[in-house]
Amino acid sequence: MSLPLIGDVQARGRSPREVVKDITAKLADGYLREPRVSLDVLTYRPFYIMGEVTKPGEYPYTNGLTVMNSVARAEGFTYRANKGKVFIKRAGETEERRYPLQADLRVYPGDTVRIGERFF
Repeated sequence: MSLPLIGDVQARGRSPREVVKDITAKLADGYLREPRVSLDVLTYRPFYIMGEVTKPGEYPYTNGLTVMNSVARAEGFTYRANKGKVFIKRAGETEERRYPLQADLRVYPGDTVRIGERFF
């Protein structure tokens, strides 16, 4: 991001809280006595879900999204879904990784979630 007075501030790959802290420190360094900065993200990159879900596709990201929330958005598992593991390709990575399917496993903007097929 490019801001008047302080110039460029790196935001990619950082949380809004980290960016606010950086901006506050730069404004306090010779410009303002007690700067108060707030930052709101208006739109996140979507996430993608594919594999053994009823409606695979692209969905809007919301804060706190988990794998189970993403499956719910895709209208649930198919009868062939492997409910023990999930494959996630994080944004910016080249390969997907296998994770145990847990209720609190986070999904981030730009992630691709793949629910695999179980084998009998």
